[in-house]
Amino acid sequence: MSKLLLIVFFCCLSATILAQTPQQTFTVKGIAVDSATSRPLSYATVMLLDAKTKQPVKGGLTKEDGGFELKSVVGKAYQLTVATVGYKSQTMNISGAAADVNVGNILLSVSSNKLKEVSVTAVRPIMKQEVDRISYDVQADPDNVALSVLEMMQKVPLLTVDGNDNIQLKGSGNYKILINGKESALVAKNPSDILKSMSASNIEKIEVITTPPAKYDAEGLAGIINIITKRNAGEGYSVAINTRVNTVYGPGGNINVTFKQGKFGMSLLAGGGSNGTQTTGLGSTENIFASNTHITQTGTNSQTGTLHFGGTDLSYEIDTLNLITASFDLFGTNQTQHGPQSSTTDSLSIAQQAYNLQNSGSSSSLGLDASINYQLGFKNSKDRLLTFSYKYSSAPNKQFNDNLFTSRFNYPLALFPDYQQYNDAGNEDHTIQVDYAGPLTRQLSIEAGAKAIFRNNYSNYHVDDRDTVTQQYVTNDALTNDFSYHQDIYSIYNSYQLKMEKWTGKAGLRLEHTALSADFSSAGVNTAPSYSNLIPSISMERDFGTSSIDFGFTQRIQRPGIFQLNPFVDRTNPIFVTTGNPELKAELDNTFELTYSNFTKNSFNVGLSYAFSNNSIQNVSSLHTEQVDGKMDTVTSTTFENLGTNKTLGFNVNTALNLTQRFTLRLNGLLNYVWLSGTFDGSMYHNSGFTGNAFGNMRYKFNKGFAISFNAGYYSGNVNLQGKSSDYIFNQYLFSKDFFNRKMTIVLVANNPYSKYYTNRTIINSAEFYQNTYNQTNYRSLAVRLNFKFGKLKGDIKRNEHGIENDDTKSDGKKSPTANQ
Repeated sequence: MSKLLLIVFFCCLSATILAQTPQQTFTVKGIAVDSATSRPLSYATVMLLDAKTKQPVKGGLTKEDGGFELKSVVGKAYQLTVATVGYKSQTMNISGAAADVNVGNILLSVSSNKLKEVSVTAVRPIMKQEVDRISYDVQADPDNVALSVLEMMQKVPLLTVDGNDNIQLKGSGNYKILINGKESALVAKNPSDILKSMSASNIEKIEVITTPPAKYDAEGLAGIINIITKRNAGEGYSVAINTRVNTVYGPGGNINVTFKQGKFGMSLLAGGGSNGTQTTGLGSTENIFASNTHITQTGTNSQTGTLHFGGTDLSYEIDTLNLITASFDLFGTNQTQHGPQSSTTDSLSIAQQAYNLQNSGSSSSLGLDASINYQLGFKNSKDRLLTFSYKYSSAPNKQFNDNLFTSRFNYPLALFPDYQQYNDAGNEDHTIQVDYAGPLTRQLSIEAGAKAIFRNNYSNYHVDDRDTVTQQYVTNDALTNDFSYHQDIYSIYNSYQLKMEKWTGKAGLRLEHTALSADFSSAGVNTAPSYSNLIPSISMERDFGTSSIDFGFTQRIQRPGIFQLNPFVDRTNPIFVTTGNPELKAELDNTFELTYSNFTKNSFNVGLSYAFSNNSIQNVSSLHTEQVDGKMDTVTSTTFENLGTNKTLGFNVNTALNLTQRFTLRLNGLLNYVWLSGTFDGSMYHNSGFTGNAFGNMRYKFNKGFAISFNAGYYSGNVNLQGKSSDYIFNQYLFSKDFFNRKMTIVLVANNPYSKYYTNRTIINSAEFYQNTYNQTNYRSLAVRLNFKFGKLKGDIKRNEHGIENDDTKSDGKKSPTANQ
């Protein structure tokens, strides 16, 4: 690895030395002026573009007096573009002769549209506030070639990524991730692994939909994260290759190909990588009050794995009014782990029980999506669209664990044998949908549709105990079951948007009926009650030209996912077991949002939110006794329950500061106060406290394509019904160099160089016990990234405007415990 870093360093150094030949320059001067009032326009964006390639050469902001001055190399033809929020942009040709150019006053007239509706090459605001969402323009962020999508999310308002790569929206894991407005197998199973393997240079923008309109399924309490992939600007092809080598996680990469010829278009993404071999520590202590018992566990865990993913979009334009599209996504992981662990139990300092455990296992997961869509346009209005869609999804997951005990003390083999556990779980969905969208008048538009999801969640699991005589493994019938959970959801929706000169409003209703049935092979059939929900959503925006105020209200449903419903009892740690709860009911949440946005000299966004639920799904732990051949053993069991109330008051602020033409600073912050209460296992629990996060990014751009960036952040941890988790600090240094007119970029990355490991701690305060657990995560890593793109494509493949978005089941907000790559 050190040799590779050294080679890259000398390549960059050599390229710099060869580029030191002095070149003759000229200066472009001028003043940006309001055409109506003749007052100077300060902090307008000024960009000098290459007239042939349209690529930016120099750029900056006007001064307080509206003046600007840009320097560039003589001998080329240029275009000068001046743009600012609330005004129409101006573009003029510059010859690039040896003499300096003074263009004088450049008159900009007021535009009735916001800057987000003005197309200006390379002059784009990074953050935009819309009536029901905040969007982050990834292509407008120069760090997009240096960061992965997961790392870029750390910059997005309202989003955080903690030390274990858990993504959170407004401090919550209750959200849904969509790709181009559709649920995708690429991120349904392990979003963190996929997003850290994808370069942000392939992403157009990331939307945080805080008030999801009625066309979206009513699930996802905190909101929806919509990742929109890059759309290149009729015919040809483009190829982008992104690779990385990491000192901890090893190699990885992906390729993105887009091709368009005539009526046919295709977009392909494929990639894979390694998660490396990681060995980290773990442990826990627990005090049981009634018996004055103290349990201590320590151990290590070594794991290694690989992931692969691929997806394709196909498009065929029959004519200008008829479009057929199809897509196919595939995602897979393979993981192995091994870890020795010791456990001791004492009471009043007298040893009661002890053992060593060798745990090894493997897991494999797969995600598959296939969809087809037909879109019909109308001759009398290009904005009217009728779309018919079908989608099939499958997400199987297999898990195996082998548990061998040694050094037993008061833990007899006859009562507690070695054992193996198997679990084959997943879900299979069929979805059909029809959508209509179009204008009713110049100001009023409508969206309406109907949808049906037929879903089967399943888990087939068993535990095999090793016979003490034959040494053969025999199935334990008490820990064996086939679980099937059918969930059919029928919905219709209707929403309207009224857009006036200064006001924009959107309101809608969504009616959903959920039919449930559960089947346990060992206990017969249990039919769960069906239920219906009428979900309102309201969004309003007042536009002040360069700023806006937005208000939103919506209700959301939190249906439990398979990982919460699954009754499989994970006994990887026999004293601390985990299981799902098939009797969970849907949670209903109410959310209010108020946001102020200003995009003048610098981008500024501040928001206030309040959300509450009266039957929230909580992760809880309790003690219970198990009887094995007449001997009682106490274990701690963790599961999910519908418990009490969950209230959150939140305040967020986000800003992007252009301190100079070369130096930018971005700051994001979120502060929540959480109230939790509920009755569990006969005891009433209350917990409350502050949670939040802060993120900062500094970037300085040098000459010759060099740039340096620094990212740092703080994450406070969670407040849970029975306890809390520890806080987390991260930092990252990036050094980048562009080559071949920005077609290739090499990036050197240093993640958290000050410490090898990060230790995450979780505390549980129960009426019966106190528990403190810790898990180590690899923290320090170095990486080299190479991004290369070539080809020419003047237009993107055509995509249907509407399609299936199955955002109706809960995301856990956490996936693989790996750090940024």
